[in-house]
Amino acid sequence: MNGLDRIRLGAAVAIAKTTTAIVKGLKLGAASVLPGSIARRIHPHILPLLFEQVRLGVILIVGTNGKTTTSLLLREILETQGWRVTHNATGANLINGLITALLADTNLIGTLRTDYGILEVDENILPLLLKDCRPRYILALNLFRDQLDRYGEVDTISRRWRKAIAPLPAETVVVVNADDPTLNYLGQNLAQSSGQTVRFFGLSEPKLYLKAIQHAVDSIYCPNCGASLDYQGVYLSHLGDYTCPSCGFAKNQPDLDSNDWGQILIGVYNKYNTLAAGLLAQEIGVGRAEINQAIQSFKAAFGRAEELTVQGKHVRILLSKNPVGMNETIRAVHDIQAQGQSSVSLVILNDRIPDGTDVSWIWDVDMEQLVEQGGTIIVSGDRVFDMALRIEYSPHPEDLNLIVEPDLQQAVDKAIAHTPATETLHILPTYSAMLEVRKLLTGREIL
Repeated sequence: MNGLDRIRLGAAVAIAKTTTAIVKGLKLGAASVLPGSIARRIHPHILPLLFEQVRLGVILIVGTNGKTTTSLLLREILETQGWRVTHNATGANLINGLITALLADTNLIGTLRTDYGILEVDENILPLLLKDCRPRYILALNLFRDQLDRYGEVDTISRRWRKAIAPLPAETVVVVNADDPTLNYLGQNLAQSSGQTVRFFGLSEPKLYLKAIQHAVDSIYCPNCGASLDYQGVYLSHLGDYTCPSCGFAKNQPDLDSNDWGQILIGVYNKYNTLAAGLLAQEIGVGRAEINQAIQSFKAAFGRAEELTVQGKHVRILLSKNPVGMNETIRAVHDIQAQGQSSVSLVILNDRIPDGTDVSWIWDVDMEQLVEQGGTIIVSGDRVFDMALRIEYSPHPEDLNLIVEPDLQQAVDKAIAHTPATETLHILPTYSAMLEVRKLLTGREIL
């Protein structure tokens, strides 16, 4: 770094930190993006300079679902080993948010003293990020349809990822989900042609197969030849055990046996998150006992199976922001309902920018599982009537108590009032709705 770079970096850091102090001091927000935006204007190449200062390497976590939970679990594992970790814990996963997170741990002249950077990254930003920045690890969790108005189909994203990752140096380690045909194919190609080390995680538990393929399935065709894949079983959406009868493409054997790994959070999707974090931690060199200890002490991220006590009632918030994610939260709620531990759900549908403005995806959700056992369902949010209509079109028992309440505060109050003291209220919100409902329940915003 030359003298001019140091001056510009120092100026960028000083102004960014001042901006953070002002925004938080005046309670104008979380200051998770603006400081990075300003710093980037002063020094356009600030992000690569910050990447270079991370002592043991930056870990990028990408995918449609599970980034926040996996990032937090991996951070827990590494910090229990005594390593210093920088992490974009606010979830600001675009370029300016990444800069802000790294700047938060620098000193006043821009020196970053941290061992690992764990950055969850928006799937559409990864190719742009890799033009100038060199991570040590890339963890690819899954690819599902999510906000089609912004991203497009999963195959398009995968092709862009491959083109961006292929030029990275050989010491880069790429960890991919073998159960996702698109990502498994990406991993195979990188291992064969690009020289990076590739590791695979996935499930090996037929007892967890779904009885039928979900409506929200995304990619059941061979990414190599286009033929229909032959699935021995599906764990969720298009994730499962598969082979191609036409060209022989098949799921790679995972690098760890999922039967030997427990989990602390509910849902098959959280088993994937646990396996992903565990495999990457092992690749770094953390022992199995230490990983297990961190898993057992882990608490859910805000809104991701987060558990609260409100007015003496047990509440669990399950972020539901796309077809696959909502299907999996419904699956988890259904299993709990079957045990007689839950009969009330609050479903909140918004269509703001963080949610995606196209809510037609709710018709791909298997809502039938949520309504088939009756009970009480309260619906709310900006698109409350869309969600109410979707539920009405689902075959349901006559005793289903569907309450349509556009006012979110009143919807929350009604949901809590209807929940017996011995049961759990499940709240299924889209992203912006999760932030709103959590503020109502806890009395504070996520900062």
